[in-house]
Amino acid sequence: MGQLTTGLRGVRTGVVGPAVELAVLVEKVAAGLGTRWHEKSSRLDLMCSHALTPPGKLFRPILLLESALAVGGDVDAVLPAAIGAECGHVASLVHDDIIDDDELRRGRPSVQHKYGVDNAIVAGDALIFDLFASLAECRTTGAPADRIVAAFDVVARCGIDLCRGQSLESELCERMDFGIDAYLTMVKLKTAALFRGACECGALLAGGDEVMVAALGTYAESLGVAFQIHDDLLSYTRSTERMGKPDTSDVRNGRPTLPVILAYESVDATARHLIKQALYGEGDPVARRDQLVEILTRTGAVAAASGHARRYTEKSIAALEVLPPSPSRDRLRGFAEAAVDRDR
Repeated sequence: MGQLTTGLRGVRTGVVGPAVELAVLVEKVAAGLGTRWHEKSSRLDLMCSHALTPPGKLFRPILLLESALAVGGDVDAVLPAAIGAECGHVASLVHDDIIDDDELRRGRPSVQHKYGVDNAIVAGDALIFDLFASLAECRTTGAPADRIVAAFDVVARCGIDLCRGQSLESELCERMDFGIDAYLTMVKLKTAALFRGACECGALLAGGDEVMVAALGTYAESLGVAFQIHDDLLSYTRSTERMGKPDTSDVRNGRPTLPVILAYESVDATARHLIKQALYGEGDPVARRDQLVEILTRTGAVAAASGHARRYTEKSIAALEVLPPSPSRDRLRGFAEAAVDRDR
């Protein structure tokens, strides 16, 4: 089943029926990515190719393609947009690695570590522009012009939301904010926006009506929140080797994620001081992470955060009920279920 099911265990080929199988969709996106940024004499091409290789789960482009199929559309008509969705996602990762000063991404040197911060900024910007170029390419694959314009609007607004979320996350770190509501607002902006953009674009470009587009937007936002909560847990339940990125990143950057917030809410003043020390103090980040892991384990915060993720998964699945039955709707449901069942 390729990259997607490697990351989202539990999505089985048995649910696809006679429709285009998931593996075929993954291969279509991977093949399309392989044709972009291939001019090896150009430093920009080398950097963008490095950022896109190896491909990750390709989750956002697959969400776009499945959303198009779920409203009765054609995969090939929206394929350029799906490829662009991955370029936009990877651009956000390149910029995240600069902000977090992370040296690893997908088990390889990050772009900023390999080529320098200045070059990485340019590469991230180029991948964002490639997202919009990919959307425009849909005019050659049969998507109506007015639908492409609507998709541009969705992507631009979701991109601004992502930037708002990134800015809010910095604010929360600076003011040591341990509020659940503020955290959830940040996640809906920073992470869920790209999920929402992918699903809404797929439905729009494929001819979905307003009800379908709205339903897939709701599905995607709740899925994005569940996905991010689970990723926050991985920083305290997985090692650097298993994640392919530093397990100390959240500690080094003083990031109060949901499991930490839930632990903070449940302990006394002494333990709260220890949590703040671990996140914002000096010293070895590995030792500080270990201290947080002990507190999260003792307070049951990991299980509590996992419960929050599952509730958002349930909201995500419920939103799909307005769509007509189809193998793609089944797979979208499977993605939501698998997003919080990935190995810890």
